[in-house]
Amino acid sequence: CFFILGLRVTVLLTSSLMVLGAGLRCVPVSDLEIRKKLIHGGQLLNGLAGPTVMNAAPFLSTTWFSPDERATATAIASLLNYLGAAGAFLVGPLVVPSPNGTSHLLLVSQSNTEHMKDRIEAVLYAEFGMVSLIFSAALAYFPSRPPFPPSVAAASQRLSYRRSFCRLLSNFRFLMIALAYAIPLGVFSGWSGVLDLILTPVHVSQVDAGWIGFWSIVGGCVVGIAMARFADFIRGMLKFILLLLLSGATLASTWFTLTCLSSVTHLPLTTATLYTSCILLGIFLNSSVPIFFELFVETVYPVPEGITCGVVTFLSNVFMGVLLFFLTFYHTEFSWFNWCLPGSCLLSLLLILCFRESYDRLYLDVVVSV
Repeated sequence: CFFILGLRVTVLLTSSLMVLGAGLRCVPVSDLEIRKKLIHGGQLLNGLAGPTVMNAAPFLSTTWFSPDERATATAIASLLNYLGAAGAFLVGPLVVPSPNGTSHLLLVSQSNTEHMKDRIEAVLYAEFGMVSLIFSAALAYFPSRPPFPPSVAAASQRLSYRRSFCRLLSNFRFLMIALAYAIPLGVFSGWSGVLDLILTPVHVSQVDAGWIGFWSIVGGCVVGIAMARFADFIRGMLKFILLLLLSGATLASTWFTLTCLSSVTHLPLTTATLYTSCILLGIFLNSSVPIFFELFVETVYPVPEGITCGVVTFLSNVFMGVLLFFLTFYHTEFSWFNWCLPGSCLLSLLLILCFRESYDRLYLDVVVSV
């Protein structure tokens, strides 16, 4: 979309899909079947817009920022997107009361059910209002590019769609690093989506699970931007940074998994250890996203940034979908789900170790500008 329509048209198109999707969920229909179809339709439209928004950061940073600011711009644009997910961890438990405190779901009173329904609708209306405000701001002012390109790479010609996909699928180094990104981030996305269910057997409430998810994302945003700024100051260190982050993610996920098996490992199972291990895991994995994005673009340049990041985002969603598919069959016990985390992080770490990095885009900017 970015390559064909440009940044402004693409942002307006995706944000309009989000407005329409959020609006469909707010239609006051009494028929439950119709309401369910409207909600599913709204979620579908929002899902169509999601990958484009997630992939916008590298294209935005290349178009608007100089080489010594690109990694920082990519980190800010991509990680601030995660703050919405961080807010979701809090909004759900804090705004909508949970029936988990009752002995059985059937014992929830009719008045309490109506109260929960009203609070859910309030959240949906608030989301519709926020998305509409963002769309209005983009419609008022959101230029596609600056008056003058900030770098040689920003003004250079890119490959066509067909040649881009052929280049990506035939580039073994790209496939290596794409799997190194997609496997742990896909597993982590599926795992964090059902974090409250995973922590219920160890007596962690829904609210506590929400706070764990919130602080892991916020910490990942802070560390990710700091790491990206470091990468801008000292160029050519993307692989080293990823090795540090994935090593930390492997250790944190192993700690969490062994802690949940306290009856076997005899590790202390406390709220503090669960908080610490989960938050560290989220920090290490979430902060690796912009570093991965920058390394993708450097590796396969002159393939357009949107195509490159779109492919890896699709792969990540595939792994998340496969994991959640198995969860529908094996949902009574979650130890296998927990072990997927350190396994995926360790596999990603090995792939990064074997990866030979290159900086084709940076080389063009430095050599031609000199």
